[in-house]
Amino acid sequence: MDSGEDLYGAAERAVEARADALWEVALRLHRSPETAYQEHAAARLLGDELRAGGFEVTAGVAGMPTAFVAHGGAAARPAVALLMEYDALPELGHACGHNLIAAAGLGAALAAQEVAGAAGRVLAVGSPAEESGGGKVALAAAGVFDDVDAALMVHPGVRDQTRAPLTAQAQIRVRFHGRSAHPTGNPAEGVDALAALVETFTMLGAVGRRFPPGSHVQGIITRGGVATNIVPDLAEGLFGCRGLTVDALADVIHDVTRCAQAAAAFIGAEVEVERDGAAYEHFRNSEPLAARFAEHVRRSGRVMQPPPAGTYLGSSDIGDVSGRVPAIHPFLAIMDADGSDHTVPFAEAAASERGRRAMLDGAKALACLAVDTLTSEAVRDEAWRFFHAQRSAGR
Repeated sequence: MDSGEDLYGAAERAVEARADALWEVALRLHRSPETAYQEHAAARLLGDELRAGGFEVTAGVAGMPTAFVAHGGAAARPAVALLMEYDALPELGHACGHNLIAAAGLGAALAAQEVAGAAGRVLAVGSPAEESGGGKVALAAAGVFDDVDAALMVHPGVRDQTRAPLTAQAQIRVRFHGRSAHPTGNPAEGVDALAALVETFTMLGAVGRRFPPGSHVQGIITRGGVATNIVPDLAEGLFGCRGLTVDALADVIHDVTRCAQAAAAFIGAEVEVERDGAAYEHFRNSEPLAARFAEHVRRSGRVMQPPPAGTYLGSSDIGDVSGRVPAIHPFLAIMDADGSDHTVPFAEAAASERGRRAMLDGAKALACLAVDTLTSEAVRDEAWRFFHAQRSAGR
């Protein structure tokens, strides 16, 4: 077998040879953004590119029409998964740069298959609805990442950053049932469901002051009554809960539930508390694999840094993958540090020359790391040892 350096050079050349084609994929996705579970054209485009590269593509995985898994390579194990996201944001389009994630994952998968496919199995995983729906949660539950040694992806950002400080997340819907009445004509007959919901917000404002770093709750009123001359008999709120870890998230959910129950008892209403949509685990960074990614991307002139202390970047369904297999989620800058994703300027940057450079740099580094995973038992063992130690420590 060739030396590691020879394989890295071959992988980088394989990406570079596809540079224009990969950029055209990124631009086509950018020009025609599709939101969660509507990414039909994106899934077809990526699937066709993978088929042309010798992959066997299975569409409609985990009951999601816009999800797919493409299989390449000559053996079942070792195995590496390259992750692709391609959903866009409503109104803002690719303001999170998922067009670049898809193109980088595509390039890395094709290059890894070409250079090291004989050593194991290469999976290219098409993951829909990261922004709202959690496609990877369903993919993980369906066993897509079983018997995989590493799950790799890269995300555009405003810094060259080794990992994503992503918290666990769940949405909680709270519904209060009261009794209608005229607010002045016969107020004693009413039980104000909206008052119970407002009291929940008040209590959470006090309780939230003692939340540990990384824990947070943000709520909105989704139903608050129909007219000012009717005491509301139904009120509903939706609360986004986050925690630094899955256990910390459970504590936040417990506090939301206790506050809602206390408010209901105080007002005399009935209350229902239920989960709403998919919950995300926190992201567990594979430090050995992330360090190797940083080494590989340094050849492109980038120096990776840890995230600034005390910063949290929301939540993502990559967390559920990282709880099953060693995973990385580094960031490569397409804007300066004073920028932000989920903005119009970020969407513009995702189709810029700086975006192209990040896409190609990321694809090359991912391809080299995939080669490491497929060809080096020592790399795989180190990643799995760290993974199991991390889980044993409850991190």
